[in-house]
Amino acid sequence: MARVEVRVDFRSAAREWLAENLAGEFKHLRGLGGPGREHEAFDQRLAWDRHLAAAGWTCLGWPVEHGGRGASLADRVAFHEEYARADAPARVSHVGEELLGPTLLAFGTDAQRARFLPGIRNVTELWCQGYSEPNAGSDLAAVRTSAVRDGDEWVITGQKIWTSLAHVADWCFVIARTEPGSQRHHGLSYLLVPLDQPGVEIRPIVQLTGTAEFNEVFFDGARTAADLVVGDDGWRVAMGTLAFERGVATLGQQVGFRRELDALDALARANGAADDPVIADKLARARVGLEVMRAYATRRSDPSVAKLVWARWHRGLGELAMEISGAASMITPDGLDEWQRLYLFSRADTIYGGSDEIQRNIIAERVLGLPREVRP
Repeated sequence: MARVEVRVDFRSAAREWLAENLAGEFKHLRGLGGPGREHEAFDQRLAWDRHLAAAGWTCLGWPVEHGGRGASLADRVAFHEEYARADAPARVSHVGEELLGPTLLAFGTDAQRARFLPGIRNVTELWCQGYSEPNAGSDLAAVRTSAVRDGDEWVITGQKIWTSLAHVADWCFVIARTEPGSQRHHGLSYLLVPLDQPGVEIRPIVQLTGTAEFNEVFFDGARTAADLVVGDDGWRVAMGTLAFERGVATLGQQVGFRRELDALDALARANGAADDPVIADKLARARVGLEVMRAYATRRSDPSVAKLVWARWHRGLGELAMEISGAASMITPDGLDEWQRLYLFSRADTIYGGSDEIQRNIIAERVLGLPREVRP
């Protein structure tokens, strides 16, 4: 892999700004948020995201003409690394900034970009992803949610599930079947749908951790404007979004992963678990795995491979946390601690966002060119 060159001034500027601004009203946010912990200080983290935006630290890779900084991949890597070192809080605007924004830049119209990019950049409109359904999770081509044209609007009917942060989002990008009788990848559209309207019901799903960042979203005659269809091939646009989700965008996710590994390493040293050579070896392997994950993200490798790498790594970290915690991991006198919560939440990592089994099929069929799996 070619060496990634990072401009020292960009890294230094990010480090200095974070040190100066993670103070005062934002000081207590260090280390908060992330998967399974999105409930932590949400309003304050939203204010922090808007503070970042006002200083020009959001949408770093977007073109300057669309409100970004036109930052290189190397500079974006540098920012995420400094963000992790500063123990800054998990971002609440990830879906809009890292998934929908790049999708609109790649597939959207000028009018769609003008309407939505400023709200994403300034963190005044939050987004969620309407992909999975009860019978169409990893098999996204099986979606049944439909949209029917009614004059200048689309009328949407169906159900989405596992919709992260839908209960705090303003908008949802929805994959819906707009061609009656179509099957699989054909006849799908990528719609931008407002959530604050009649015909939309959002029900949080309580997880094993006791938190509820996932949701069911029901559309019963919900409407959106006819011109809020992104691109002319919904499947192609949806796959484009997934490529952004599983590629460089995971650098932000890795902020939390690195923080968890550092804290787990400190726990092992404090309780003596690190003296066990087996545990020490597993911690070292986890450290190497984190660097492998970073390399996949920065090389723009196949998104399915990147998903397999981070999901299995994070699930393994949860299991390692239980080993290091020892007998204490089996009891919850005052509710779940951070390591029990990590273990329980990370069990789902190899399922949501495309299960490991589906990702292997995609790699086999679309990357390696092997025969398709026989389907009923």
